[in-house]
Amino acid sequence: MELADGTAAVKAARRYAEAETKRETAEVSLSDGFSEKKGVFVTISEYPSGDLRGCIGYPEPILPLKDALKLSAAAACHDPRFNDLTFVETKTCTFEVTVLTVPQKIQYGSPEELVSKIEVGRDGLILSYKGRRGLLLPQVPVEYGWDAEEFLKHLSMKAGFYPGTWKESGVTIEAFSGEIFTETSPGGEVERK
Repeated sequence: MELADGTAAVKAARRYAEAETKRETAEVSLSDGFSEKKGVFVTISEYPSGDLRGCIGYPEPILPLKDALKLSAAAACHDPRFNDLTFVETKTCTFEVTVLTVPQKIQYGSPEELVSKIEVGRDGLILSYKGRRGLLLPQVPVEYGWDAEEFLKHLSMKAGFYPGTWKESGVTIEAFSGEIFTETSPGGEVERK
């Protein structure tokens, strides 16, 4: 995705979130490329601390990107881990959009082999086990300084399990990558991460 489209995606996410917090509807014009089905996540962070304020998305390419972006931005305002985002807060937060590749199941024979197949900074991961799923975007382990094993432990906890669950038989791990576009300051310039 070109930087111009990434910038348009981030600006659209901000506009959709602002409209959601005011209980309005927002119409945003996006290029034809946004009609392709893609997975996407919208991340809202406090500025300048970078503390997470909301992050919701669609890991699978089930909707046109423009629709998934709109729904993700609105939903991120109501991330159940936090109080609902207010319109005033949108002015003091940064918005980030991660456009995902299609998740692919990682084939491995042992926990050690799984760890060797994960590249921190490139891979986002999805853990599926006993009807539950947890997802962490590729930028998360980089932001926290995790290695591949720590990444898997936190992924297990994100899915609601104990840290070592990723080693259990019956666990499915999928990997995806993402193109990340983020504001450098609230409403500011957009850069590729």
